[in-house]
Amino acid sequence: MSEHRAQVEELLADYRRSREQLASLQRELGGVTASESDPGRLVTATVGPRGTLTGLVIAEEAYRRYRPAELAEAIVRATASASVRALTAASEIMAPALPSGTDPQSLLLGTADLDEPELARPARQPVDEESYEDQNWVTR
Repeated sequence: MSEHRAQVEELLADYRRSREQLASLQRELGGVTASESDPGRLVTATVGPRGTLTGLVIAEEAYRRYRPAELAEAIVRATASASVRALTAASEIMAPALPSGTDPQSLLLGTADLDEPELARPARQPVDEESYEDQNWVTR
């Protein structure tokens, strides 16, 4: 076997190992879930690895104990708390596979290579009342 052929074979083997590591990482991340309940255990939110709500259990008693706005707040708080836990677990899974200095949480959130000015919301431009070009009539 020529030296060139051996190098190609080695590169292909590295590629296959990397793909298997990525597939294994993806399987582990797919299994990440976290649940959190309100203090009275009347609301339980379950989220996936990126904090997406995947389950919500509301006890019958919650409808009697909470006003609608309070129930909504309990759901949001439980979901946010579960999201932090899921993101932490996902980050721990990803960290060994990332280059040193890479923040797994910012990578999962999609902000890894962005700085503060890029993350800031752009200021809304005033709408020219004479121009109807970029106006959204649905939200008015």
